[in-house]
Amino acid sequence: MIPELRAFLDEKGRLTSLPSKYKKQLAAVWYLADRLEPGRDYTQDELGDALDAWHTFHDPAALRRYLTDLGLMTRERDGSRYRRADTLPSLAEFLGRNI
Repeated sequence: MIPELRAFLDEKGRLTSLPSKYKKQLAAVWYLADRLEPGRDYTQDELGDALDAWHTFHDPAALRRYLTDLGLMTRERDGSRYRRADTLPSLAEFLGRNI
């Protein structure tokens, strides 16, 4: 559990909203990436379903953009496949790179 996200998680560990503060947004996106299977190719629909399982505000498109823009996922140019980074940086390292 990431203490900064406690207020944004429900009893099932799903994000209920995206935090407004940038540092907490980064932590939330990292949290979601950590729940995705490394080495697996996801179609856009499969990734949307996986993300929907871990958040309740139903905005998988925005979350896909965050994940790819922040380098936690790669995406085929045509958007047909997504893949989580094989090794995620630690949360501290990820925050240090992006703040």
